[in-house]
Amino acid sequence: MWLVVLFSLLIGLIIGLKMPFLIPFIYAKYMSIAVLAALDSVFGGIRGYMEDGFDNIVFISGFIVNTLLAAGLAYLGDRLGVELYMAAVVVFGVRIFQNLGIIRRYLLKKY
Repeated sequence: MWLVVLFSLLIGLIIGLKMPFLIPFIYAKYMSIAVLAALDSVFGGIRGYMEDGFDNIVFISGFIVNTLLAAGLAYLGDRLGVELYMAAVVVFGVRIFQNLGIIRRYLLKKY
């Protein structure tokens, strides 16, 4: 199973690096927040799976709600002239590192 996941990740990375896809500068804030929301959801899902508490509905709804809230903050910040998207960047960054720390501790205890 892990071999399939790693192979798929490798294929995705190769395809992503070979295809030139440029994002307009205007959307860079929104794309960075979307990537952070996705990473937060993925690492939260991995953590939930390792703790035997993974729920697909919670995973999908969390991904959608986090992404919409972060994009809404970025849009509101653009309208107000304040870099409000930084709040989402900080929150998602902290959550990603917390989840990674918990996953790391779990793997160290297991192996």
